[in-house]
Amino acid sequence: MRVYLPATIAMLRDLESSGEFRARSGTAFALTPALREAYVSGSDEELEYAALLDAARASLRLIAAEEKGEPRRVVVSADVEGVTLRPDLDAPVVRIGGPIPMSAVAAIHVDAPEAADAVAAAAAVIDAADLGDPDAEFTLGDAEDHELAWYAPQELPFLLELL
Repeated sequence: MRVYLPATIAMLRDLESSGEFRARSGTAFALTPALREAYVSGSDEELEYAALLDAARASLRLIAAEEKGEPRRVVVSADVEGVTLRPDLDAPVVRIGGPIPMSAVAAIHVDAPEAADAVAAAAAVIDAADLGDPDAEFTLGDAEDHELAWYAPQELPFLLELL
């Protein structure tokens, strides 16, 4: 199953050095039956993109938790077996059983440098946005207006060098 793993730049550095990705709390996002039911229509590609965007939003929480994190959303796409569906948490949420080897990584999605200010502002208000604060939701929308850039797994060393 293709999963979308929220991450940070620091987690990408760990992936490069260790050769495996460790998801926080084993949390990932995917095109699940519950996600499919939540949408009236949409192709698999559109629903996969919705799961990726949920992972990008979760990346904001990881950024907010880092003391000196780089304010760029990161999502690691990987193909893994043995995921556990968690519709009790949210429609696209799944749990993975352990570290994911680099060989299972399909792509890496990262904000461009120009998104940094919007991402930093969104990370600071993500909890307020979840609680319905309209100003926080607007700030979150500014960050989500930025598209994530796509990188092949073999480009990770070059990507990190550019940061």
